Amino acid sequence: MPDALQLVWFKRDVRVQDHAPLMQAVQAGPVLPLYIVEPELWMQPDMSLRHWHFLSECIDTLDQDLTRLGQPLIVRHGEAEDVFREIFNAHAVAAVWSHQETGNGWTFGRDTRVAELLRARDIPWHELRQHGVLRGRVDRDAWSRQWERLMAEPVLPPPDSLPPIAMRAEAWPQTPHPALHDDPCPGRQRGGRASAEQVLYGFLQQRGERYHQRMSSPLTAADSCSRLSAHLAWGTLSMREVVQVTRQRRAQVKALTPADRGTWARALSAFEGRLHWHCHFIQKLESEPRIEFENMQRSMDGLRDPVADPERFHAWSTGNTGWPLVDACMRCLQHTGWINFRMRAMLQAVASYHYWLHWSETSLHLARLFTDYEPGIHYPQAQMQSGTTGINTTRIYNPIKQSMDQDPQGVFIRRWVPALAAVSKEWIHQPWMMSDALQQRSGCVIGQDYPAPLLDHEVAAREARQRLSAYRKRDAARDERRKIYQKHGSRKRPSQRSRAASSHRQGELPL
Repeated sequence: MPDALQLVWFKRDVRVQDHAPLMQAVQAGPVLPLYIVEPELWMQPDMSLRHWHFLSECIDTLDQDLTRLGQPLIVRHGEAEDVFREIFNAHAVAAVWSHQETGNGWTFGRDTRVAELLRARDIPWHELRQHGVLRGRVDRDAWSRQWERLMAEPVLPPPDSLPPIAMRAEAWPQTPHPALHDDPCPGRQRGGRASAEQVLYGFLQQRGERYHQRMSSPLTAADSCSRLSAHLAWGTLSMREVVQVTRQRRAQVKALTPADRGTWARALSAFEGRLHWHCHFIQKLESEPRIEFENMQRSMDGLRDPVADPERFHAWSTGNTGWPLVDACMRCLQHTGWINFRMRAMLQAVASYHYWLHWSETSLHLARLFTDYEPGIHYPQAQMQSGTTGINTTRIYNPIKQSMDQDPQGVFIRRWVPALAAVSKEWIHQPWMMSDALQQRSGCVIGQDYPAPLLDHEVAAREARQRLSAYRKRDAARDERRKIYQKHGSRKRPSQRSRAASSHRQGELPL
């Protein structure tokens, strides 16, 4: 009788390198590598077809890697419990292996149901840590130390080989659900392990020298940022791989002469600092999953109407606010699936403060647009930029000042808002201030070729601060803030805290 199978369930970890469940399963017996295409997951309001297209490229390279090892990836299409039942009825399965997942609320519910099924079948499920996020009770005072220990462990190589298993194959579908609407994203990054490695080493060896100087402006960030966030979100790279290769590069740079070193040392230090924040934010959602749906600070309930004003939401979500940099960033995001973190923070803050829209609706729109959508980072960040965490300083981005600071000549704006292409740099940031004659000469009539702002940004920001301040002064809010900090606040040493606080205030996260 053949040995019972060790089923390795791939989710957001589509690689064979540094994959602890795969390596431990190989040591226990013949491995069945499985990916389940779950139609219901893809109909959740935070999922989109651009996510699917990126994942499809990742799955393709995963299948190639597994095939070279001897056993191709087994793909099944359906709900996870049904797929597992089908496999269990046809094959003896000794155990299920996977990484722990901090996904959205739907995946949490699915994992609960799968766990019940496996318990009923008396099949153990080994869920191993993929990065520095902990399950269960978390000691925030010791959190950073355990992160460092995990990142210092050896990166696991792929298995030498996998014995082939006779099992019916299913083709990878063109779409996970026929009702998923079209989502063109012509400038999207390519997925897959080979692309991930190329992006990683290109950043560390060539593109990243001025990361710390260029990551804030949308003009320079697309090239100078690492662009690894999508690969970390979908698991073509592990965080440990990125940390260790970054530290190796830092050691190489340190050995160079000052003339050859350039600005690499500062750039790599800044980049590694932001790698720490990755798991710190995901830990928030792991520790308190409700913050995908509810204000982290419940005393802020009632601050905003959960039903979005349709005119404001449409203007913001389509890139037609009349504030040029805001619109350019939204349109760039729609086209490419990526924008740098300062501009992400500005987009969310404009929606939450100036337009006074509830983060729950606007965060879903952004989730669908971000190719690198990572729930554990996304929802804490959305709340951070909306004033509902209770532990973060209010940062209301001035969309005109950001425009002047980050795109002073209007190069980025003109690229993504063609109606403003002939507007001079003197008026590009506030085109509604042009005279009628200037509008005619520049070929941009406000209200016809490009919208006028719906509201005065300074008045809107002032009103937002007043509303937020009134809620924060209540006794219930003060008491709750202390509890939130104890559960979610960063625990860095004073020297670390001062550096981290600066980047934190700027709304910067990797990568």
